[in-house]
Amino acid sequence: MSVDFSLYNKVFENRIRLQIMSVLMANEGYDFSSLKDLLDVTDGNLASNLKTLEKEGYITVEKSFVDRKPNTRYKRTDKGAKAFENHLSALENLIKQQYK
Repeated sequence: MSVDFSLYNKVFENRIRLQIMSVLMANEGYDFSSLKDLLDVTDGNLASNLKTLEKEGYITVEKSFVDRKPNTRYKRTDKGAKAFENHLSALENLIKQQYK
C-alpha cells in the first residue's frame, strides 16, 4: 500500500494548532480570550501555538482596543486555508487507504 504524504503538513500535527485552524476555518476571526476559553488551554500554550501559525503565514494578527482594553484577533490567511485543506485531504486519503 502506497500513501502520498506530499500534502501532509507537520505544522498541524499539534492538537492545539489543528484546533485553532479548525476554529478559524469555521469563523471569520476569533480573539485570544475566546480561543483560550474554547480550547481550554493556558495563555502560554495558546500564544506559542499562535506564534507558530503566524510565522508560517497561516494566520494574521490584528491588535486593537475594545472599551479601552487590548484585544488581539486572529484570522486565517489564504495560504493557511489552503495548507489546512491540503492537510485534511492527506488525512482523508490515508484513512481511505487503510480501509480499502
